[in-house]
Amino acid sequence: MDIASSSLSQAHKVVLTRQPSSRVNSCSLGSVSAIGFSLPQISSPALAQCRRKQSSSGFVKACVAVEQKTRTAIIRIGTRGSPLALAQAYETREKLMSKHPELVEDGAIHIEIIKTTGDKILSQPLADIGGKGLFTKEIDEALINGHIDIAVHSMKDVPTYLPEKTILPCNLVREDVRDAFICLTAASLAELPAGSVVGTASLRRKSQILHKYPALHVEENFRGNVQTRLSKLQGGKVQATLLALAGLKRLSMTENVASILSLDDMLPAVAQGAIGIACRTDDDKMATYLASLNHEESRLAVSCERAFLLTLDGSCRTPIAGYAAKDEEGNCVFRGLVASPDGTKVLETSRKGPYVYEDMVKMGKDAGQELLSRAGPGFFGN
Repeated sequence: MDIASSSLSQAHKVVLTRQPSSRVNSCSLGSVSAIGFSLPQISSPALAQCRRKQSSSGFVKACVAVEQKTRTAIIRIGTRGSPLALAQAYETREKLMSKHPELVEDGAIHIEIIKTTGDKILSQPLADIGGKGLFTKEIDEALINGHIDIAVHSMKDVPTYLPEKTILPCNLVREDVRDAFICLTAASLAELPAGSVVGTASLRRKSQILHKYPALHVEENFRGNVQTRLSKLQGGKVQATLLALAGLKRLSMTENVASILSLDDMLPAVAQGAIGIACRTDDDKMATYLASLNHEESRLAVSCERAFLLTLDGSCRTPIAGYAAKDEEGNCVFRGLVASPDGTKVLETSRKGPYVYEDMVKMGKDAGQELLSRAGPGFFGN
């Protein structure tokens, strides 16, 4: 393991002290008796000195071992600078290196950290500043302009319409799609006392929480990376929060999980747990590299869910959830949900059909059209 990889798992220890009376549901993660967690970060003083060098193009260059180019990089990966985004970029790098020997040499793969508007503005809810595209716009521009060769995204942040001159032909193997409940005093949402505050910036989570537990309160502007939100929880700003289990797994931080919500309790965001990798439309070389990484089952599931989202014209202002998966018989089973922002109304639907791209996209669209019809005008309160 090189310096860059090992630094992501080095410990910057923060300890959350769980109340003795609380019960913890391991939910298949094994015994979870402590809630101390490590903040993955690039912490070597020599590396930190050059980690955030601002260039005239607005990029923040990651000057860690893999980024110190001994020759012209074969692949330049663009990503955000959060620990989770970096973990996903390093996962992509490792998969490329394992399949292509020419990429193993130092400097063959360069990681370019790009700060997005969504990373800069943390004081407002996403819905008030333009939606999830704020986490991809600057990276897409860098791709189109040739500053990077591929862009690594969390698929749930990717708008349903891709920018011109770009394609997204690759999804890595999808992680666990469920949401994790994190709390110092309770093992589940059901155990929280009336009036407890749950922090989440997601209207999807807010609406489903309030629909099932109307006595709880939700703090909407609960933003920041995983580490920031856990620190806010430790500081008492909220009594609990929900985080994507996929991100916690990629950061090796599952020790913080009090319990895992079932799909019946909390249907996930469209494309939750999926990593997507984009390249330029005319870049056959990068498209070939990405084809070697693509996990087709994950790509088809994400395509079904995004067809559902596109039909609903969903954004951060609309509570929408959707999940497609392959059942034991090899068929696609899709579940979709829309809700009013206050959680008083929740509409759900499901579909089942062949696990084939055309059929799955049709299922997603059909499910979206059904819920649009059932919801009627003004349902989302926009």
